[in-house]
Amino acid sequence: MNKKTIGIIIGAIVVIGLVIGGIFFFNEKKDEKAQEEVANQWITSLKDQKFKSFPKLVTTKSLKSQGYTTDDLVTKYTKVFGGIGVNDIKISDVKIQDQILTYKMKLHTSIGDTSSFSYKAKIVEENEEFKIVWNPNLIFPNMKSTDKISFNSTAAKRGNIKDVNGLDLATVNKAFQAGIIPKDLGIGGERTKNIAAISKFLDLPVSSIEATLKQSWVKDFLFVPLKTVADEDVRKMTGLQYKATEIRYYPLGEAAANLIGYTGKVTAEDLKKDPSLRSDATIGKAGLERAYDAKLRGTDGGEISLTDEQGNVKEKLLKSEVVDGEDIGLTIDLKVQKEAYFDLERAVGSTVVMQPKSGALIALVSKPSFDPNQMVRGISQEAYNKYVNNEDKPFMARYAQRYAPGSTMKAITAAVGFDEGTLTTDKTRKINGLQWQKDASWGNYKVTRVAEQSVVNYKNALIQSDNIFFAQEGLELGEKKLRAGLNKFGFGKDYDLPFAMEPAQISTDQHFKNEILLADTSYGQGQVLMSPIQQAVAFSAFANEGKIISPHILKGEKSKTSEATTPKTVKLVNDALVQVVENPKGTAHNLQKSGTTLAAKTGTAELKMEQGTEGQQNSFLFAFDRKKENYLVVSFVENHKKTGKSAVELAKNLLPTLEKIATEE
Repeated sequence: MNKKTIGIIIGAIVVIGLVIGGIFFFNEKKDEKAQEEVANQWITSLKDQKFKSFPKLVTTKSLKSQGYTTDDLVTKYTKVFGGIGVNDIKISDVKIQDQILTYKMKLHTSIGDTSSFSYKAKIVEENEEFKIVWNPNLIFPNMKSTDKISFNSTAAKRGNIKDVNGLDLATVNKAFQAGIIPKDLGIGGERTKNIAAISKFLDLPVSSIEATLKQSWVKDFLFVPLKTVADEDVRKMTGLQYKATEIRYYPLGEAAANLIGYTGKVTAEDLKKDPSLRSDATIGKAGLERAYDAKLRGTDGGEISLTDEQGNVKEKLLKSEVVDGEDIGLTIDLKVQKEAYFDLERAVGSTVVMQPKSGALIALVSKPSFDPNQMVRGISQEAYNKYVNNEDKPFMARYAQRYAPGSTMKAITAAVGFDEGTLTTDKTRKINGLQWQKDASWGNYKVTRVAEQSVVNYKNALIQSDNIFFAQEGLELGEKKLRAGLNKFGFGKDYDLPFAMEPAQISTDQHFKNEILLADTSYGQGQVLMSPIQQAVAFSAFANEGKIISPHILKGEKSKTSEATTPKTVKLVNDALVQVVENPKGTAHNLQKSGTTLAAKTGTAELKMEQGTEGQQNSFLFAFDRKKENYLVVSFVENHKKTGKSAVELAKNLLPTLEKIATEE
């Protein structure tokens, strides 16, 4: 064999070696990629709690060796993780080396976070696929197939909501769980008769009671709860038993329902929004109960332990102390809130009471309302439907809804006029008749006033609420100056309050489409919209030396102020607002009382489709003690002709209460 032949043979051997080596290298890389893929799928499924994906990721042999089926595997993870309320899983330090997967896992449960557990799993080939070799220590590191998880929890006590003086607005009260011990119902016709009587008393459908009694856990001798009732509602009936319990209670009932809200059991929708909630938790469903739910609810405590078959604790996986909910202190005064609610009588409307120098909201009333205690105890569908179908919308918080403010707006327009120099103390306007329009370009549209006066100054215009005077004032100011002035009074501004409220609006567009809209806006009609709270904020300038103050409802908070107008302008406007009460021609003259220095502005906003027709009239009152300046009230009555009394008439009972409380302070 010559050298050439030997060289060819050696070369061939080298090539073959390289080919074989390449095949091994390629296969090795392919195997590594497959291992990474199954490991990633395992980690992702675990993190997302998609346990139904597990059977295809683990070896059949490993499951059989532990006495598990694929269904058992899914059920085990679902029960363990669901039972302890796992709602978030953090996985870190994921590595694969020599077909060994390692990682660390931390669980966020309904009672807190576990420590970080370390895991190790083999990855082997089965039926030409790489899979995880599974055993129970992939649930918890020291877990065996026969071990169980023990979970004991202690519910946190919900905090109370208190008024400014520490009186309860939301607390707990003694109640009774009404229920049935099935054997006490009798049989046949007697049973049917007793269930029918219980159904009528508890306002629960017979079908609902029967469905409750058919639950798998129900036994003849066990107490089956049906509904929570108040102490005064307990009634002895055949088959009906009671167990003492505690329940959320609202001392003011309807008088503060829209503000305080109520609590209830979590629903599937609640759990979807917040997976951290326990399935049996009680949470805030509306009002401040909902807004401050996290603080009020606190944090449940308890223990999660790994136990053997006999229930002996092998390892404590997590122990957390219960943290009771915080009490929430409000600026609301229970006495004022209650008085303001009942003084609205049968009216549909709202009353807001605020301290104009501090911004503290003393009362936020909306009427009609609903019974929050009924909501907590369990309201029937029929009763709930009555609320929902009530055309006066008892679930609406009217103090945060926007309305055309009507003539109360004139006080603000007057202030803007003084600041811009278009209005002075000696300036008068000659106006003839009860209707006026700028010129023929307005077509058939005319501004209407109630009282005829031929020579009108700013005081008379405010005292008798002259629409024409302020329409002309708005036109003289012009859109640019009027808008700039109104914005200083809080239009377009958001306030940090724990409920929804759109900013006060000057108009739907950035600019008025015509002069009529400019004129109408100047006396509180057109497209201008303000909530009763926003009116209180704007009017606070007249009791706070020209500064408006942002509102707050939490006790101890501080409010910010901003310059709306000048002290000089405030004095001029207030001189007229006092006369709105003291002058016999004043629109709030019937509020005059000896020894008080009440300043006020009334308003009527008419809502109608076209001029010349009669529409719904909303009545407003803004008032404060000009001397003490320690309270400010805005009251509003929707469609007051339907109720028969205006906001001014209904305020006659509330104002003395405010005077008394202000004096006590």
